[in-house]
Formats: sequence, structure tokens, C-alpha cells
Amino acid sequence: MDLFDLNENENAAKPLAERMRAGNLNDFVGQKHIVAEGSLLRRAISLDRLGSCIFWGPPGTGKTTLANIIASTTHGEFIKLNAVQAGVADVKKAVEQARDNLKMFGKRTYLMLDECHRFNKTQSDSLLPAIEQGTIIFIGSTTENPFASMTPAIVSRCRVFEFKRLSEEDIKGALQNALKNKRKGLGNYSAEVDAEAITHIARMAGGDLRTAYNALELAVLTTTPQSDGTIRVTLSDAEQSIQRKSLSYNEDAYYDYLSAFCKSLRGSDSDAALYYAMRIIEGGGDPLLIARRLVIHSSEDVGMADPNALNIATSAMLAFEKIGYPEGLIPLSNAIIYVCEAPKSYSVKNAMLAAKKDANEVRDDDGVPSYLKDNTFGDRQAKLQSAKYKFPHDYAGGYVDQQYLPDKLKDKVYYIPTDYGFEKTVKQTRRDKGKLK
Repeated sequence: MDLFDLNENENAAKPLAERMRAGNLNDFVGQKHIVAEGSLLRRAISLDRLGSCIFWGPPGTGKTTLANIIASTTHGEFIKLNAVQAGVADVKKAVEQARDNLKMFGKRTYLMLDECHRFNKTQSDSLLPAIEQGTIIFIGSTTENPFASMTPAIVSRCRVFEFKRLSEEDIKGALQNALKNKRKGLGNYSAEVDAEAITHIARMAGGDLRTAYNALELAVLTTTPQSDGTIRVTLSDAEQSIQRKSLSYNEDAYYDYLSAFCKSLRGSDSDAALYYAMRIIEGGGDPLLIARRLVIHSSEDVGMADPNALNIATSAMLAFEKIGYPEGLIPLSNAIIYVCEAPKSYSVKNAMLAAKKDANEVRDDDGVPSYLKDNTFGDRQAKLQSAKYKFPHDYAGGYVDQQYLPDKLKDKVYYIPTDYGFEKTVKQTRRDKGKLK
């Protein structure tokens, strides 16, 4: 057995998702908003001028794959660490190696850090000087919001690229390519996968290509070949491989149920909203879709009438993400009932739309009051104007009447509270302040 055979055996032992990783930008799946022809990131990679950056997004969306592509196309050195396992000593060693590469060979060093949100302040501080001085080009990969989970000093020195969940069409295309690919994919298995099986896997993967690859590989490898040697993967096989049954309704009915769910929320019918939610979920729909719609309606249809509705809805969504099906349906149902039974108000949405309209129409020289401007580095006249600002906490009740809106909009009122729920209190407060007549 020669070295080529050993490499082939090692490659064959890897999961399909690992074997099918794109090796260049042309084969990269999804994230067109980041890597499309002419995009900033694509130009930076092709010119080998990429600066420190953070790839943030859900699992299976290509963060590590894109980092590997950068590693293979750059003329610099590439060091890969995992924040869960790496300590300060590992970071210092990488920085020293980067410094030597730059000094002796004039080569830049890229440091790829998986799960970078797991780095604590001490670890981050050990890395910061090297990023500032350009000794290393930092590439972080995380599923957590870096603005909330990482040291601000690191984030402020990086460009953050947000990765989106892959579309169903992107995943279907990738799966079909894997079935044809004989070198890295499943092309040697003579597998025939029904179109509805491909569609089901792509839909149930929830934008995670790794999950889709794993399900497809499991379905092909565990399906008994037919007499002619071909492997026929049906919808039933796909359902078992991804552990979610296919939608027990057609696409039109799916959108009808979703529409009915949303309108039941708005109409305060918790019985109907619960039924439609369970009909969608038990029919094979994604529970997180219900959770996301619930978060939106908690602000759109309840809003300030009961501000706690948004807290309940977002907490239920997080709970489901952490707990999963079926126990996660309990907090989700709790939130559905809460949002339904809460007092309703559309005033927040109306205020947003009105403010958005003016923001698009009133742009140039909108006349921000001079005492609200940042006059830190202004001249004497600017500082005199800044002194006219009335600090609310210097006044009784922490409030003083002064103009905040630009001159062109000074008499505008966007938010008009209703007489329902908490908004009744807000309305009286705004009246007392002279904001409403």
C-alpha cells in the first residue's frame, strides 16, 4: 500500500461534510452577500490583503470553510487554534511564530481561532498587541454575537462578517452535487435520491449544510441496495435520517396555517394560535419559525401595551434553541398564550413607519439642535452652544422640556400610545410632559 492509498483511505473515513468542504471561492456555498464577485471580502482574499475579521453566524453556514479557503489562497503562514482548548501560552507561542515569520521571511501570519467567543479577557489581552501591531491577522469564528460575547477591544479592531442560514435551494444544490461527486462525495454508491427526499432534508436542516450532509450520508449508507446494485433513497428514508417527518400538508396549506397563526395572535385567540402552531410543528414545520414570528408579533401587535410580551417571546425562543423538541414546546406554548392574552397596540409599528418615512425623506441639513451635537473638539462658539444643553437629571423627576428633534421635524409626534394596558400610563405621562394634547 503506497502513500496515495493511505491518503485516500484517510479521506474516505472523513464525514461527507468534511470531504465536501469547498476548496475555493467558486465552490463555496451560500453567503453571496459576503463572497459575491466584486465584494469587499472576495477582493481582499484575492489580493491577499485581508485584515483582522470575525465570522459570525449559525452552525453549518461556512465560517470554517471560508477560513480554510483563505488559508489555502494566502501567501502567508496560517495557524489554527480552538478557543476551548487554547490557553495564553498557545497564543504567545503563535504570536512569537508570527513575529519570526514577519522578521525573517517577510510573511504575514493568519491566526484562525474557532469558537473565539470562548476566549476570556486574559487570553484576549495576550492577543491584542499583536493584532494592533499587525504581527498577526486575526480570523475569529463564532456562533455567538461577538458584540455581546467578546472583549470589545478585540471586536473594535476587526471587521465583523455576519453569516446567514443557507437557503433551501443552496442546500439542495450542494446535496445534488455531493451525490454526483465521485472523488469526494457519494458518486460511487450509485445512489438515486427522490426529489422529495432531497427537498425534505434541505428544508429540515434549517440552513445548516453540515446537518444536511450528515443526513444524506446516513440515508445513503444505511439503505439496502436493490437487486441491480442501485441505492434508492425515498422520502421515508430521508425522514428517518434527519429525524423529522415530512410536512403532512402541501405548501399552500402550510402558508395558510402560518397566516392563520399570525392572525390568531393578533386577534387574541390563544386557543386558535396554539392549534395552528402545533399543526405546523407536528406536520413537520420548524418550531423556531413559530418562535421567530412570536417575537415579531410581541412588538408589532402588543408593543408598549405590555412590554413584557417581548421578554417572554424571546425567552421562549432561546429556551427552545437550548432544549429542543418536544420539551421546548412548553415554554413556546406559554409565550403564545401570553402574547395572545396581552392587551394589543399597533402604536409602536405606526411610530416606526412614520419615523422611517421621515428619515428617508428629510436627510440633508435636517437641523440637529446645536446643544445636542458632539462639540468635544469644537471651537469656542460650539462649546457655548453645547453649554445650553439641559441635563435632565438636574431637574425634578429627571425631566426637563427641550427640543430634541431636528428643526425641520420639531413638532412631529411619532409615538401615540393607546388607552390599553401599560400604554394608558405612558399616555398620561406624555400628556403631563406636554408631548400629547
